[in-house]
Amino acid sequence: MTMDEFIVIIPSLEPDGKLVELAAALKAEGFGRIVLVNDGSGPEYDETFRKAQEAGSCVLLRHCVNQGKGRALKTAFNYCLEKEEPFLGVVTVDSDGQHHPEDIRSCCEALAAHPDSLILGSRDFDRAGVPWKNGFGNKLTRKIFGFLSGIHIQDTQTGLRALGPALMRTFLATKGERFEYEMNMLMDCREHAIPIVEVPIRTIYLGEEGSTHFHPVRDSLRIYAIFGKFLASSLSSSVIDIVMFTVLIWLLRLFQAEHHILLATVGARIVSSIYNYLMNKGVVFCCEGKLRTTLCKYYALCIVQMLCSAGLVSVLFQVLHLNETAAKIIVDTVLFLISFRIQKEWVFQKG
Repeated sequence: MTMDEFIVIIPSLEPDGKLVELAAALKAEGFGRIVLVNDGSGPEYDETFRKAQEAGSCVLLRHCVNQGKGRALKTAFNYCLEKEEPFLGVVTVDSDGQHHPEDIRSCCEALAAHPDSLILGSRDFDRAGVPWKNGFGNKLTRKIFGFLSGIHIQDTQTGLRALGPALMRTFLATKGERFEYEMNMLMDCREHAIPIVEVPIRTIYLGEEGSTHFHPVRDSLRIYAIFGKFLASSLSSSVIDIVMFTVLIWLLRLFQAEHHILLATVGARIVSSIYNYLMNKGVVFCCEGKLRTTLCKYYALCIVQMLCSAGLVSVLFQVLHLNETAAKIIVDTVLFLISFRIQKEWVFQKG
């Protein structure tokens, strides 16, 4: 196996001299096939791209305007599948100097050993020298992503990834045009049962001179937008549920009904669950499963969740003397987190 059997893909926006250094280092490492994507950098960067192209004997692809990292990767994937001679796979590399050529080689070797897997070059954020805000942000993202998706990996935001031609075709259909695309790739691994293999790599931070175009607030919102639909559906369902619960509590108290908490919980959950089921099946998880199957699963979960809610709210009301509505908000927040995983993995599972 030689490195000429792999293609290095480098998406780049407004690069500095590190791109030229990277291209030269890759060539020295034995990579003879490099595809460089100018993602709408503007004419003032043409000279930098020309030098990088010469230093690494690169193929240069160009976007006339900036379209985002996700689109740049798709452009390169499509070019390689259509134009390049047969190859074992590609490895995507950031242009800002954060990926060492030896680590890039290691990812290629891992892909050769696991051709059907997505290879991730994973950084260690617990080691000394990692800036606090970078380590904290990445570890927090890892924890949240792991809980919501069921995918537990060391580095969710790494740009160093290796994959074979079959996976390139799969990921060409993955949604996302900018930084959220790489997170969506990980989500699609779960949907398509694609194994993920992590390769430890150097953790390099470039300080103020770094040339990354990742904007923490704006791009994090894009990344977490993949969970936004579920959160919106669940929150709106919760509002409907709490409003109905409060109204029914008032009515049942007015008529001095027994077991008013249980009756109000059941009535509110019937209304909110119909709305939530329709939203989750058609909008959130886009599940094409049979109505009867998903509906039975959904309401089996709903009944268990409803009984847990009623029982726990009753305990908080009787033991801690909390207001019924306040107790319900606390209980249902916990049940919401559990419900997400069960709906994703069982009720509306794909494949």
